Amino acid sequence: MASAALDGARIIRWRRRSVLPGFGLSLGYTIAYLSLVVLIPLAGLGIRSATLGWDAFWAIAFDPRVVSALQLSFGAALIAAIVNTVFGVLVAWVLVRYRFPGRRWLDAAVDLPFALPTAVAGIALATLYAPNGPFGALLMSWFGVKVGFTSIGVTLALIFVGLPFVVRTVQPVLEEIDRETEEVSATLGAGRLRTATRVILPAMFPAILTGFALSFARGVGEYGSVIFIASNLPYKSEIAPLLIVIKLEEHNYAGATAIATIMLVISFAMLFVINMLQAWSRKWFGHE
Repeated sequence: MASAALDGARIIRWRRRSVLPGFGLSLGYTIAYLSLVVLIPLAGLGIRSATLGWDAFWAIAFDPRVVSALQLSFGAALIAAIVNTVFGVLVAWVLVRYRFPGRRWLDAAVDLPFALPTAVAGIALATLYAPNGPFGALLMSWFGVKVGFTSIGVTLALIFVGLPFVVRTVQPVLEEIDRETEEVSATLGAGRLRTATRVILPAMFPAILTGFALSFARGVGEYGSVIFIASNLPYKSEIAPLLIVIKLEEHNYAGATAIATIMLVISFAMLFVINMLQAWSRKWFGHE
């Protein structure tokens, strides 16, 4: 009896201290909001593409032009996410662990791709990396590499828009890592490489995966910055979002929704795998 009374008192105390609504009401708002903003539009997308029938849907899915556009979109997004993961972690490390003149300006510059319209970013990149641009001309003359209006330019644009996601995801985790753990590791005889791989990296790994997933997801759906630096030629530098827009301009709404559904399924599958890796890394490194 006393135990039950104590539990009841704790529940009443928790309810009095809670500022937000109760669990049932909060869950209801959450489900309703997600349904209106995310689930219902996605369901409408699937229903619209289902009107095609399986034969027509698979014909669109395996159309060479669609396959080429999907390969470029997901391939460039994957490469850009890997590059952003490597250099984003390095940028976050420098911003957190070092103090130098201009650090605040550099920290603020990381957020520019968030605030800058993607069309402006695409125009700026196309101006710089076009064959007659300052950087593009140097790369052509020195290395024989054409960046602007190629698939390389697409990847460059995705690197530009995706870098802040990695930096801003990893940076708070780095700030929470106590330097005393590194000092203890060094005191026990571990070198810098062993300390980095056995102490720092395990603590950062879930955040790194999150940054990678966000950068990849941002790159898959990017449109504005890509169309200015890519030549947008079918089978060469045409991305899937651009192909969807072309289908819409042709009033082929069923075809556009079919391509969008394919992108949705592939993105969901890849993000699901990444989330599983995140859960595994938290469990594994937490156990360690």
